[in-house]
Amino acid sequence: MSKPMVELVSVTKVYTANVIALEDVSLEVDTGEISFLIGMSGAGKTTLLKLICGVESPTAGYIGVGGRNINQLRPREIPGLRQDIGMAYQDFKLLPERSAAQNIAMSMEVAYKNTSTIKRRVKDLLERLKLEEKHDTPVSNLSRGEQQRVAIARAVANSPSLILADEPTGNLDPMTTEVVMDLLEQCNDAGATIILATHDEAIYRHTKHKVMKLHLGKFQNCNS
Repeated sequence: MSKPMVELVSVTKVYTANVIALEDVSLEVDTGEISFLIGMSGAGKTTLLKLICGVESPTAGYIGVGGRNINQLRPREIPGLRQDIGMAYQDFKLLPERSAAQNIAMSMEVAYKNTSTIKRRVKDLLERLKLEEKHDTPVSNLSRGEQQRVAIARAVANSPSLILADEPTGNLDPMTTEVVMDLLEQCNDAGATIILATHDEAIYRHTKHKVMKLHLGKFQNCNS
C-alpha cells in the first residue's frame, strides 16, 4: 500500500511563551488529492503549511512528505525536498525589485531548467493568469491581486508534486478566483497533490474534495 503524500501523526507546535499553534494534530492527504484547510484566523492553518514544507519544525510528532520524515532529512537532502514543494505564501514573499516574470522563473532556475523551457513556462503561466501585460513590470508596481497571482504562478512553475497555497484567493474578485482555481485544478490533473488554506467558502462550498477544519489548533468535523 502506497504512502500518502502528506502524513502528520500527533503533531504539536508550541511557540515561545507557551503559545500552542497546533496540538496533537494528525492527518493524511493522498497522492493526487486536493484538500481544503479551513478555519478562522489563528486556527493554525499557516503553521500547518509551514510545518509541511519544512519552514517550521514541530515541537512533537511525525511529519512525512512523500514517505520521507522531513524532520530527519540530512542538510544535503533539504534542497531536493524544497524543489518538490511549491508554496504560495499568504504574504507572497516576492522580490519587489524584480519583474513578474523573474519572480516566476526563480523556482525553475534553482532547479537548473534550461532558459527556453523557463521562458515558455513563464509566458504560459502569465497568460493563464491574465498577467501577460505585466511580464516586465516590477512586482512593487503590481496590485495586491496581481502579486498574489504571481506568487501562485511561482509556486506551480516547476511542476512540483506537492502544492501548498495559503489564502490563494484572498485578494481576488470572483472571476479571477475562478482563473486561479482552474490553474490549480489543471496542476492536480497533471498529478500534483494540493492543500489550500482558505477563508473563501465559495471555493469549497460545493467541492467534491476533502475539507479539513482547524479550530484553536485542533481538527474538527473533517470530511473525506
